[in-house]
Amino acid sequence: MKPPRNEPTRILVTGGAGFIGSAYVRALLCGPQADSVTITVLDRLTYAGNQANLAAVREHPGFAFAHGDICDTELVDELAATHDHMVHFAAESHVDRSIQDATDFVRTNVLGTQTLLAAAVRRGVGRFVHVSTDEVYGSIAEGSWPETAPVQPNSPYAASKAASDLVALAYHRTHGLDVRVTRASNTYGPHQYPEKIIPRFVTSLLQGRKVPLYGDGRHVRDWLHVDDHVLGVELVRRDGRPGEVYNIGGGNELTNRELTDLLLAACDAGWEMVSHVADRKGHDLRYAVDCSKVCGELGYRPRHDFRDGLAATVSWYRDNRDWWAPSVSQGRPEAAPCGGW
Repeated sequence: MKPPRNEPTRILVTGGAGFIGSAYVRALLCGPQADSVTITVLDRLTYAGNQANLAAVREHPGFAFAHGDICDTELVDELAATHDHMVHFAAESHVDRSIQDATDFVRTNVLGTQTLLAAAVRRGVGRFVHVSTDEVYGSIAEGSWPETAPVQPNSPYAASKAASDLVALAYHRTHGLDVRVTRASNTYGPHQYPEKIIPRFVTSLLQGRKVPLYGDGRHVRDWLHVDDHVLGVELVRRDGRPGEVYNIGGGNELTNRELTDLLLAACDAGWEMVSHVADRKGHDLRYAVDCSKVCGELGYRPRHDFRDGLAATVSWYRDNRDWWAPSVSQGRPEAAPCGGW
């Protein structure tokens, strides 16, 4: 039985112990609308999931945690039965790992998404927000991709996300499920596992270690603060249209070389701390998305100045070594060079 309309909306957040998912949970339960929602986080707690990311909401009466896999049909079905909305962040997301072995990416990103969608249909979930990435569009030399552009993924990771997007949208068209898809640009901020370029470079430089930069560093990315990302996702959950895709960007295009320069300065280091490494396979030169739809329809505007946001992010890693030091000591972020996310 679904609750009466005047009851809090019950939201199941997959991947809610990860970087972006936990920021979304904190934003809702620590914000002005905290009394209007309850949240259950479903997370497998793989290497990138960390319950410490949820410390700020752990005692909130509207918070619950379920440890499990989105591919677990029985568990997902049980959870779907008691929730009104699903917001689906859970994903394998590291491009280099997908190049080494794409098995987990197809399993989690495609089959896991399908498991959630099927449960949502069976159990009458009223709304399904599928969080995706600008990487599904592939590289673009100039201009920016609108939501109507065809998906042209170039990495196994991006291909698995594109496939999950299409499955989600097919569930809308076939079953009438209220599916809304977001595709956001490169996201940065506190609590990001140190395998992506910004936290990896910062944590390495803070330890006096060199950082690896792909090729000549001319790859271009648009940078989006995590709080702006989750703002966009929440606008889409509340006010987006069923069956629609919404691009979310930050309006901060930089080459990886320019980004590296800013990170070196923030960490009081010079270019002697950079090692140039061979470019990775299928490396997209530039991502850019047209955000006019989410801005025009939903009033989205990124709130964070990039340089201020980057400075605050560096400060967070400097002040929270206990959060990232265990993962770095285990060697996990060294799985591959970086410089292209």
